[in-house]
Amino acid sequence: MKRFYKAASVAEGNRILLDGRPVKTPGRADLAPPHAALANAIAAEWNAQGETVDPRSMPMTGLANAAIDRIAPDTDAFARSLAVYGESDLLCYRADRPAPLAALQAEHWDPLLVWARRRYDIDFAIADGVIHTPQPQHTVDQLAQAVLARDAFQLAGLSPLVTVGGSLVIALALAEGAINLDAAWAAATVDEAWQAGKWGEDAEAVQALASRRADFAAGHRFLTLLPA
Repeated sequence: MKRFYKAASVAEGNRILLDGRPVKTPGRADLAPPHAALANAIAAEWNAQGETVDPRSMPMTGLANAAIDRIAPDTDAFARSLAVYGESDLLCYRADRPAPLAALQAEHWDPLLVWARRRYDIDFAIADGVIHTPQPQHTVDQLAQAVLARDAFQLAGLSPLVTVGGSLVIALALAEGAINLDAAWAAATVDEAWQAGKWGEDAEAVQALASRRADFAAGHRFLTLLPA
């Protein structure tokens, strides 16, 4: 889409304006996030556009649109769709061989499970392989409550952390500041890193992984723009 405005700004109520006119979400609501830091970041995305507007280069705008249009109308249902990941968290499914991969998984994943056990007073059932292993109901319930306690904008930022990383525990640890972005991404991509180290990198796989990381990082940045 060709750029049709000169400048974006933030008005009263954190409304995003283009040349003084309010920006609408795809659902026709005002694009007005609840926090000034996020509003300023969104305006900066619009101002950074060149002759054409590329929505793919505006992740804060996209996540805010999702919070307003898709999540806020039924926050509970969306939260539960993320909480389901706690029933089959990536960190609970381990390789029994080869030994170097199992060791790498333990190195990255065991400290996160220790954190989650202490943080939420829960325990985990650890499985060898990929066959589904039920988690204790108390664990599922506690992790679900941690997600359900978040508002629409917090859920919008949490969503790519969970869905891209495949782990509710990694997402919560990153969202709560227990680990940094690099450590979270390393934990989420242990298997990919091991495969690349053993067999070499494939150009398409590298590109796909970079795209996933961009989405993951966008979710984290979105959360950092919300009050703690």
